[in-house]
Amino acid sequence: MASTREESATCRPEDDVVPPKSKSKSIRRKDFISTLPTREGWSTPLVQYNKYWHRAQILNEILQVQDTFNPRSDDIIMVTQPKSGTTWLKALTFTITGRARLSFSDHPLLTRHPHQLVPFIEIPDHDHTSHARLLDTLPSPRLLATHLPLSSLLEMSPGRCSSRMIYLSRNPKDTLVSRWHFEHKVLQPEHRDFKMELEKAFTMFCEGVSECGPFWDHCLEYWMESLARPDKVMFLKYEEIKADPVQAVRNLAVFLDVPFSHEEETSGVPQEVVRICSFDTLTSLPVNQAGGVDHGTYYMPNSAFFRKGVAGDWANYMTKQMGENLDLIVKEKLQGSGLFF
Repeated sequence: MASTREESATCRPEDDVVPPKSKSKSIRRKDFISTLPTREGWSTPLVQYNKYWHRAQILNEILQVQDTFNPRSDDIIMVTQPKSGTTWLKALTFTITGRARLSFSDHPLLTRHPHQLVPFIEIPDHDHTSHARLLDTLPSPRLLATHLPLSSLLEMSPGRCSSRMIYLSRNPKDTLVSRWHFEHKVLQPEHRDFKMELEKAFTMFCEGVSECGPFWDHCLEYWMESLARPDKVMFLKYEEIKADPVQAVRNLAVFLDVPFSHEEETSGVPQEVVRICSFDTLTSLPVNQAGGVDHGTYYMPNSAFFRKGVAGDWANYMTKQMGENLDLIVKEKLQGSGLFF
């Protein structure tokens, strides 16, 4: 992959001034990104890479991590599209896998945001240069998260990725509405007057244009992988976890090879995992009401990751006709796969 990016960069006129080999990898990545298809995004422009749309800044991080990330066979990777339950999945997985050594009375979730406990592969903190080294220093098995499409994730490891992956999907209508709200929450002060109408965001989403979109392609890659390798890839739906969170926690524990013992079941440990990771518990904590994460060029308030945490809220913002139109598009895109929403 690196050779392809470098070759693309050498086709640019500026390279006559600065020989390609003398350029830093960072400059070559930016040169490459500047050659990609670009169009208006929901709040900032999006560029298309391997059929998926990304912010240019995030794509730069993706290309960098493809060069520096060293996957391990015992990694546990949580995968979502943005606004599909990422924070909840991080909290659940962290609590399930760490319950033998962590007490619920002084649990890390009570004082630290889930995104501080489970790092993203492609989204560093403010010190970008140390992110790969930070991931390398984490003890195994590492808990990691990503919004990357499976095809991009596979570029980081030779052959098929042997890490265990949990993919959490969400009804596309709720995903769209949640993302629309999120975009306005995290705008920097100089862009606070920005307001994209929901109808415009809806049209773009239906065209497949959203961060890490098209929505259906992202889902399909992991869905097909879960069918081919159910021991390595678990495909979950947000709505099904909401309907029976205790059973979902049990299923997750089995997939992660840390099933609940009879003693744990008797003492209500699965129910306690659900309670401490619940929307009501997390939103009531001071750490999730104030503060945030500095990503260098932008600041993400902790509170932005919590809105309502419900299923079906799309109906409060979209017309019935919009919902039906999106349902038809998604149904057509997923036709024959066995996946449905």
